[in-house]
Amino acid sequence: MTNAWRKMIARSGLRLLLALVLLVPVFPLAWMLLSSVKSPQELMQTPPSWWPEQPSLDAYRTVFEILPFGRAFGNSFLVAGVATLSVVVTSVLAGYAFAKYRFKGRDTLFWVLVGTMFLPPVVMLVPLYWLVSQLGLSDSYLGVMLPWLANGFGIFLMRQFIADVPDELIDAARLDGAGEARIVRTVVAPLVMPAVVTLSIFAFVFYWNNFLWPLSILQTTEKFPVVLMLSQLLSYSTSVQYQNVVMAGAAVASIPTIVLFLLTQRVFVAGIARTGVKG
Repeated sequence: MTNAWRKMIARSGLRLLLALVLLVPVFPLAWMLLSSVKSPQELMQTPPSWWPEQPSLDAYRTVFEILPFGRAFGNSFLVAGVATLSVVVTSVLAGYAFAKYRFKGRDTLFWVLVGTMFLPPVVMLVPLYWLVSQLGLSDSYLGVMLPWLANGFGIFLMRQFIADVPDELIDAARLDGAGEARIVRTVVAPLVMPAVVTLSIFAFVFYWNNFLWPLSILQTTEKFPVVLMLSQLLSYSTSVQYQNVVMAGAAVASIPTIVLFLLTQRVFVAGIARTGVKG
C-alpha cells in the first residue's frame, strides 16, 4: 500500500471519527426539533419514528397561546444583555489593572478572586438572597442582575490575554497623551477581541439559561425570563401527547443562543484556539 493510500485512509478515518463525535451534541437538538413538529400520535408510536409523516407547527402556536413568550423573551434579553455587557466591561477593566499595574497585594487579591470561581452557585444562593432582599430588590430586574454584574472567570480570562499585550504599545499611547480609559478602548480591547467575544458568548448563554437565581428572587410572572416560562410547560410534560409542545417551547428558547454562536463562531473559535496555546 502506497503512502498516498495510507494518507487517504487516515484522513477518511479521521473524518468519520469527527462525524461520529459531532453526532453526540447534534442528536438531542435534532430530536427536539423533529419532535416539535410531530403529531401526538407519532410521539406515542412504538418503536418511535424518526421523521414526522405530516410536519405541523401547531405545537409552536400552542406555546405562544398558553404562555406570554414574547414578554418572557424581552425579560431574558434585558437581563442577559445588561449582565453580559457589565461582565465584559468590568472584566476588561479589572483584567487590565491586574495585568499592567503593579500594586501591593496584587497577586494575593488576584488569586483570592480566582478562588471564587470554585464556589458552587448553590452555596452562594442564601447569602445573595439575603443581601438582595435587604437592599429591597426582591422581585425586580435589578435584583436578578445584581449578583452577576461582575464575574471572576471573566476577570481571570481577560487578565491572561491582556498580559500578552506589549507594554511598549501602552507606553506609546501614554506618551501621545491618551488616558487609561482611552488606552483600554482603543489599544487593549481591539487586540483581545477574540477573548472579548468568547467571554460575551459564555456570559450570555449562562445568563440566558440561568434558572435557580431568577426562580429564587422573582415572584411576578410578568417578570419571568424565558427559562422560567418554560417551567410552566412541566404540567404538559406528564403526558406523551403534549411532548411536542414541550419540545417546541425548548426549541424557541434555544434560538437566541444558537444564532449568537453562529454569528460569532469564527471569532469564538479563534479565541478558544488562542486560549489553548497560551502558556
